[in-house]
Amino acid sequence: MTDTDSFRATKLDNGVRVVSERLPHVRTASVGVWVDAGARHELPKENGVAHMLEHMAFKGTERRNAQRIAEEIEDVGGHLNAYTSREHTAYYARVLSTDVRLAGDIIADILQHSLFDEGELARERGVVLQEIGQVQDTPDDLIFDIFQECAYPDQALGRSVLGPLEVVSAMRRDSLLGFMAKFYNAENLVVAGAGEVEHEMLVELAGTFLGNLRAESGSGPEPGIYRGGLRLVDRDLDQVHVILGLEAMSLHDSDYFALQIFSTMLGGGMSSRLFQEIREKRGLAYSVFSFTSCFRETGMLGVYAGTNEADLPDLVPLLCDVSVGLASSVTESELNRARNQLKASLMMSLESCSSVCEDLARHELIFGRRIELDEIIERIDSVAQADIRRVGARLFGMPRPTAVAVGRHGHLLDYDQIRKNLTQ
Repeated sequence: MTDTDSFRATKLDNGVRVVSERLPHVRTASVGVWVDAGARHELPKENGVAHMLEHMAFKGTERRNAQRIAEEIEDVGGHLNAYTSREHTAYYARVLSTDVRLAGDIIADILQHSLFDEGELARERGVVLQEIGQVQDTPDDLIFDIFQECAYPDQALGRSVLGPLEVVSAMRRDSLLGFMAKFYNAENLVVAGAGEVEHEMLVELAGTFLGNLRAESGSGPEPGIYRGGLRLVDRDLDQVHVILGLEAMSLHDSDYFALQIFSTMLGGGMSSRLFQEIREKRGLAYSVFSFTSCFRETGMLGVYAGTNEADLPDLVPLLCDVSVGLASSVTESELNRARNQLKASLMMSLESCSSVCEDLARHELIFGRRIELDEIIERIDSVAQADIRRVGARLFGMPRPTAVAVGRHGHLLDYDQIRKNLTQ
């Protein structure tokens, strides 16, 4: 067991980990189960199964039908939800503190006793196919899936969370049961709680409902190997959507926090260089920002912008120039502003029970421990101009950027020119 003033952690005999943080002055709690399995754990022939499994978990168990699951949690004013990412799947609830036991019972029930009825599966396949269609019709969502696939081609890490139409259309009950049997076991599960929650109760609930799970953790995902490249998708749209990206640091890299600060200065807010140069000074885009996608062994820095076709020849070189120029010309005031933005964003998010709960679970899954707020702030404050220059040298020393466009992209620079502009 690991304890601090408000944080506690316990590992059951079968390997299930229980983490909690008691938050003063709240009367609610967020509780959930995080599974160390997501889209990157899938085989090509089952791409989308982790997401479908998350959907189907709510469609009825041996004790509750789908309507009863919804009614029981809402009878007490609670909320029940789930999500699937490339690395994890989460099932969680927000309830009054008096209803934590009920929430734990429901979540454990859907994780262990879902029926996966064929009729419900047929209906839910239709729902997920509509979800896929919605992404296909939303270019500023679609481009991020294309960007991921272009950066990590022919790899699990590059495949979409939702899966392709042809695979999802043919998905059967056996695929769900097989994926669950492989990955939904004790050592892959973290039970997390935050708010007005008693750690002993969570441990008791985990032991009661999950204590009989087998301990094996299942095989880990194949390593993600960044490749990069160019992908152009023709669409008759009013705007051209563009992402330029580079291989960056993983979650475990010593430069991870310096990367976050670099991205914040580059395109993290209205004062960022991209926003000021692209939107405010030149009016080339309404939406322009930078982002990071970091995983256990790899990561990316990306820059997104949407513009009209006529402005594309001006926009793309400028995106490159502003990005490359940041490392060599960063000022102390910019650096200090970015540090404060990151710290404020972090501390504001941790005022929410749900965010704390998710933070606890993700830290345990990724790092095997709770990274305390003071430690994170110290690491953010320690980032200096020399670190930003080093991160820039690492980023722009990479040989193969990723460039993706969706829309009428006839004036997009060719890949060799983009690579020349983004490398030092």
